[in-house]
Amino acid sequence: MSEQKKTKGKLKLNKVTKNDLITYLMVVIAYVIVEILLKTGNLSSLLQGLLVPLCTYVILAVSLNLTVGILGELSLGHAGFMCIGAFSSALFSLGLKDSIANEGLRFFIAILVAAASAALCGILVGIPVLRLKGDYLAIVTLAFGEIIKNIINAIYLGVDSHGIHISMTDTMSLGLEPDGKVLIKGAQGITGTPHDSNFTIGVVLILLSLIIINNLVHSRTGRAVMSIRDNRIAAESVGINITKYKMIAFTISASLAGVAGALYSHNLSTLTALPKNFGYNMSIMILVFVVLGGIGNMRGSVIAAVILTLLPELLRGLNNYRMLIYAIVLIAMMLFNWSPRTVAWKEKMAEKLKRTKKEEV
Repeated sequence: MSEQKKTKGKLKLNKVTKNDLITYLMVVIAYVIVEILLKTGNLSSLLQGLLVPLCTYVILAVSLNLTVGILGELSLGHAGFMCIGAFSSALFSLGLKDSIANEGLRFFIAILVAAASAALCGILVGIPVLRLKGDYLAIVTLAFGEIIKNIINAIYLGVDSHGIHISMTDTMSLGLEPDGKVLIKGAQGITGTPHDSNFTIGVVLILLSLIIINNLVHSRTGRAVMSIRDNRIAAESVGINITKYKMIAFTISASLAGVAGALYSHNLSTLTALPKNFGYNMSIMILVFVVLGGIGNMRGSVIAAVILTLLPELLRGLNNYRMLIYAIVLIAMMLFNWSPRTVAWKEKMAEKLKRTKKEEV
């Protein structure tokens, strides 16, 4: 009996590992295909411009899926964490542009700064917010995202030989020396951020995000988080520290959103905290990727983010019908993932596949 249990455990582990490897392989194959298209000149300039934002949205989707799918909490403040990561990393790169000549090293440190600042905000927000549930949690995280965006739009920040100067009025109020530099110009944002992002770095960050999340999910911590999602009272009754594990998942999710923000900000000449970039609509769009890809399904989040980002651009030739087709695809994906009949059909097909494999063995 013990040998059979060990064999089953090994098979289960192999199945999980195999599933994760398929996801990583899928990302690598997509990268190779895109690189071939780039080298041969078969990719339009429009699609080339979408490659880095596409990587950003994929990281945001899988990181939010950690909160929504694995932790089971509805968060609408993900754009806020992305905004923190974007501005903190851009500020670091711009401030130390002359001090750190090596672009790769500077961008690597900027990513760490973005991850750390977003994680810190995740902890500060999570301590009071994670005590709430359902709609209340969604409303508070939504408010957090809007507050962050509005605060950044109101800040003027400069630096000179006397140090850092901050004002909430205008650049003249900073009182900088003649050789001083204005870094954040209120609603005008940050200009002159180094263009350190590229598609290759984006794919590497996607793979790292997937590895971090998948390892977390399959670890003891991940099982504790999922037990809280499935039955909070039962998890608490067996001694699981609810607050601790919820904070871990929420902070890692926020940190990865900050990394996505760093990738996004280093692809733009001017970074501004606009509603379309870091507002409510961005948080909803990321949530749509998660829901349509399948809650808790990381591979589905990757596919949904890619399809729903590329689709509006690929349909630009059909200007009159572009949004109609986009809406139809959204409905079709929703039905495929969540319709009871479709779910039952997928389960039936999975059982048939298992039987076929057993018969072959």
